[in-house]
Amino acid sequence: MAQASTTRVIAVANQKGGVGKTTTVISLGAALAELGLRILVVDLDPQGNATTGLGVDAHRFERSVYDVLVHDVPLVDIVEPTGYANLFVAPATLDLAGVEQELTSIMSRELRLKRAIGSVEGDFDFVFIDCPPSLGLITINAFAAANEILVPVQTEFYALEGLTQLKRIVDLVQKNLNDLLRISIVVLTMYDARNTLSTDVAAEVRRNFPAELCQTVIPRTVRLAEAPSYGQPITVFDPLSKGAKAYRALAEEISNGQEARTG
Repeated sequence: MAQASTTRVIAVANQKGGVGKTTTVISLGAALAELGLRILVVDLDPQGNATTGLGVDAHRFERSVYDVLVHDVPLVDIVEPTGYANLFVAPATLDLAGVEQELTSIMSRELRLKRAIGSVEGDFDFVFIDCPPSLGLITINAFAAANEILVPVQTEFYALEGLTQLKRIVDLVQKNLNDLLRISIVVLTMYDARNTLSTDVAAEVRRNFPAELCQTVIPRTVRLAEAPSYGQPITVFDPLSKGAKAYRALAEEISNGQEARTG
């Protein structure tokens, strides 16, 4: 039996938009990189927000994640430095918008990303896959490649509906493609302690995911919302802000003292 990789491959997913998914990928990745851990962000969203949010201009690249999925281009050939130590991105372009149709005629289409990430796992401590909000073939590729799912949950009225639907998809992927996959991390985002609804939703999520829910909550702040438009993680854009402190605390909680790989 092959030795298990020490790389944690985490798909960040919630088919509900506007929950802080990409902000979490960027900010958590940057906070972990500050701890000396090597981080790869794989941008699977055709909008490419994780790519631009890390200050990388996808327009200057000839190849992207699209070419990895459709043309078998090695993942290492498209990985780009972000300008921040230990933090790298596999960029997305608008070509990804049509990838679902192109993959339908390809053998083992659900496992394209799994093979690609497997070739670079030894180079990184964490690989974060930023999934699109839809639960289509791109997201299935992410779930087949990952061993964990991180779910950002906005503390609003319909928060648990998205979680329930996501869990059904995860169950299907476990049975058919990846029996190691699990929802391992649930993070409350856009949290406002002054809002009764926020505290009620937090309590409900805790009842449903007692082991998976992180102690760290991400507050609703203007600075967190502004950071991506400047192409910077919050830890760089406003390192002393509440949002930056929260994502650093989340990084400590998730890494749990994990040491960076050497070499």
